[in-house]
Amino acid sequence: MKALHIRVHPTHPQARLVKQAADMLARGGVIAAPTDACYSLLCETGNKAAEDRLRAIRHLERDHHLTLLCRDVAEIATYAKVDNDAFRLMKTLAPGPYTFILPATRETPRRLQDEKRRTVGLRIVDHPFIQGLLDDRSPLLASTVMDDRIGLPYADPEDILADVGHALEAVFDSGAVGIEMSTILDLTGPEPRLVRQGLGDVSRVVDLG
Repeated sequence: MKALHIRVHPTHPQARLVKQAADMLARGGVIAAPTDACYSLLCETGNKAAEDRLRAIRHLERDHHLTLLCRDVAEIATYAKVDNDAFRLMKTLAPGPYTFILPATRETPRRLQDEKRRTVGLRIVDHPFIQGLLDDRSPLLASTVMDDRIGLPYADPEDILADVGHALEAVFDSGAVGIEMSTILDLTGPEPRLVRQGLGDVSRVVDLG
């Protein structure tokens, strides 16, 4: 069965469509949705079958870590150990196109942690559709929808629908976006470490040399 193609307003998503997406996730579905960087696959954190489906769509092994989408910094502190410096930095940057790597707490399932470092990646997304979903289903698991043929994210939701729509419940389409992913910052050490430069500016918080 092919995914539903559901068009949502890019800045004021219709509440009924946000609710439709939340209901799909609650039933164990996997959807594609816009973020403040590029489109992501989403599923519920506690649903291992849905997580396995998401990994299969992305061709991800168990050692590839998914990202937890949280409502705010306070919720991040449930799933990650946040010291004062990390808290202040995240408050400065979030919400926005940033992924923060932090030590995981016991609330974070072991399968979502880095096996060696016991860390987890977390995001606070600055997009009204995702924020609406998180009001209902937070936290969510996410992974960028990648076009494996070119090694880049899909820019156009029509292409997501054509290529992987058969494996999804729905593609929530708010229009074409860029292909830059989130910036990844490792906050586990004494100073923030830039892991991947993406859409988010870190010149204020990281020495780029």
